[in-house]
Amino acid sequence: MPYCIGLTGGIGSGKSSAATIFSELGTEIIDTDEISHALTQAGGEAMPSIVAAFGPEVVADDGSLDRAAMRKLVFSNPEHRRRLEGILHPLIGKETRSRFSRSEAPYVILVVPLLLEAGGYRDLVRRTLVIDCDESQQIRRATQRNGLSEATVKAVMTAQLPRQQRLSLADDIIRNDGDIAELREQVIALHQQYQSYSEIKAGGGDKSDLGSPV
Repeated sequence: MPYCIGLTGGIGSGKSSAATIFSELGTEIIDTDEISHALTQAGGEAMPSIVAAFGPEVVADDGSLDRAAMRKLVFSNPEHRRRLEGILHPLIGKETRSRFSRSEAPYVILVVPLLLEAGGYRDLVRRTLVIDCDESQQIRRATQRNGLSEATVKAVMTAQLPRQQRLSLADDIIRNDGDIAELREQVIALHQQYQSYSEIKAGGGDKSDLGSPV
């Protein structure tokens, strides 16, 4: 099995940007958001159960999940959110574990937005990487990138772990308050470390051999 790094962070922190750079360096990426999108496309495996649970009003004209409509539902009623998670999380977990078990890479980056909140991959993840930035940056990026309102972004942030608690649970932290060049520099440094960690694992070492977090 590959050495597994769990990558997470708050909305707008830059998880996707960091994962893209890791991918460019040759790292295998398993992104649970990408898996979720595939499950909720037209004809996706999750759609029949979602329609049965929430009705046709959450289906877009093309047959995929209407994300804006669903977002409005889940943030207005915690029970709706739990119901959606009950449909999606087992399917996402099944596909994630299938991809992981088939991987022949030295190490894998597993991107999970709610990695620390849900705790569903503790048996796979050997080390947790948190992408972090100021909360004002999170709001600015998320509103510009996805066209979300500030109120919606703040609602998502409230549903996630508080920033300081997330940081306290991290093994490694990338600060993403600067430009893409600064982000790339930090990713390259960690990529080199993770390669060495996977070599330790292959040689029979364990996490206690890895030294202190960066």
